Amino acid sequence: MNISRYWWMLLGATASGLLAGYVALVYVSKEPAPLQAAVPTQTIVVAARDLPAGAIVRREDVETVDWPGSALPEGVATQAGEVVGRGLITEIKKNEALLDAKLAQKEAGGGMSITIPEGMRAVSVEVDEVIGVAGFVLPGTRVDVLVTVMPGNDRSRTTTRIILQNIRAIAADQKYQQDVDGEPQYVTVVTLLVSPQQAEELTLAATEGRIQLALRNTLDSEVVDTQGRRITSLIAGGSAAQTGTTSSSAATPVAPERTIESYEGGRRTLLKFGRGGGGQ
Repeated sequence: MNISRYWWMLLGATASGLLAGYVALVYVSKEPAPLQAAVPTQTIVVAARDLPAGAIVRREDVETVDWPGSALPEGVATQAGEVVGRGLITEIKKNEALLDAKLAQKEAGGGMSITIPEGMRAVSVEVDEVIGVAGFVLPGTRVDVLVTVMPGNDRSRTTTRIILQNIRAIAADQKYQQDVDGEPQYVTVVTLLVSPQQAEELTLAATEGRIQLALRNTLDSEVVDTQGRRITSLIAGGSAAQTGTTSSSAATPVAPERTIESYEGGRRTLLKFGRGGGGQ
């Protein structure tokens, strides 16, 4: 065999082996591309803008988006036709899914009536800006209702007491009305969500007394037992249990006892005054 040809064959085999090893090394050193599994999506209906409670859903109020995964929220709408024309029981935020539980039946229409839960009542009362906590009583806030009553014409019996606690306001609007001088003034009408029994208390309080609303923390649901306050307890600086009456001893001041000593014809006489009478 020709020696020169042998060396050329050996050199070619070595080069081929080195090239194959290099290619294998490069292939192994590369990180494998992550597997991208296809995520299934479904179409759901969401709000295209913020929508208030009681509003009738229109086509331009909603849009469809892809929901990743196969698990959909219970009662979610998948087509716009399922929600258009129905009233909203609660407010809906932009991009929030429209659930069946937040929508009234199509024939129910819209407005406040569909937002009232079963067994509850909506009662409106007129309050001025000060009584209404300077405009901070808004839909969704919680308030306590106080009433101030003066029985008859006896101002000393004027009493203020909390009659309803942790009541939700569902509406607050303003209107014009004339004051006692015939001048126009703003009056705020606040609508509260109450039970039938509470509706009776609230209506009676609005008719017979003056109502005040006390704004409370929405997360504070504690009911506080109070006894109310009479005007006499404020003047006297006493406790809420004081009724303004006093005992007979306190009402009638007692004069100090005094003794007058006199002499007539050698006869000594003592006259005592105060503490209920006199004598010798």
